[in-house]
Amino acid sequence: MPNGRYSLTDPHDGTPLGEERFSCAPGPAGWRYVCKTYAPDGAVLRTADLTLDSRNRPLRLELRSGGWQVRGGALDGVSWVRTAADGSGTDTTEGHDRAHTFSGSSPAFLVATARLLRLEPGASSRLRLVSFTDPVLAPRTFDQGWLLEAVDTHPTDTGPLRVERYQVADLETGEQQIVHLAGDVVLDAPGIELEELESPPNQWPAEYNP
Repeated sequence: MPNGRYSLTDPHDGTPLGEERFSCAPGPAGWRYVCKTYAPDGAVLRTADLTLDSRNRPLRLELRSGGWQVRGGALDGVSWVRTAADGSGTDTTEGHDRAHTFSGSSPAFLVATARLLRLEPGASSRLRLVSFTDPVLAPRTFDQGWLLEAVDTHPTDTGPLRVERYQVADLETGEQQIVHLAGDVVLDAPGIELEELESPPNQWPAEYNP
């Protein structure tokens, strides 16, 4: 699985928030993304492990942050279990929502949502998501609108790079952001910048689209 690093900043004032080190690649199930996020002082803030199935739905999700753990997946919408990360089983709660997929602070969720929608240039869609807010992984359900504004091809040393430009809107607050994706990597988004990537982005295999 190729490795990379994102730098994370506050999207409003640019304050450094740390970095996320990740690995991602297509696999037997569909696609997998594993990451660990560090604060500016090097302390581990959270970890994430997301696997999509062949239809780009969340087959398995595991998050750890702030002494909490969430495990979830697609089941008649999405379902999850939130519990203390010490393995004691205390404060365990279960949740379910007829949402389309999960969201969160990791760039992985932007890639996963884009691949679930499979938009053509100029097309748009809206969907319902369940996000887990840092640091205690409290669930929040909200609606987003996605528009694939354009797809551009850029020459690189390893061949043409196909870059998708999305406009993403929170339909509750009206806040909008521009997200640039290449394959299974976020090149740029508010508060997210790709700093390192050991190899070119993985192109999304055609067989992972129904």
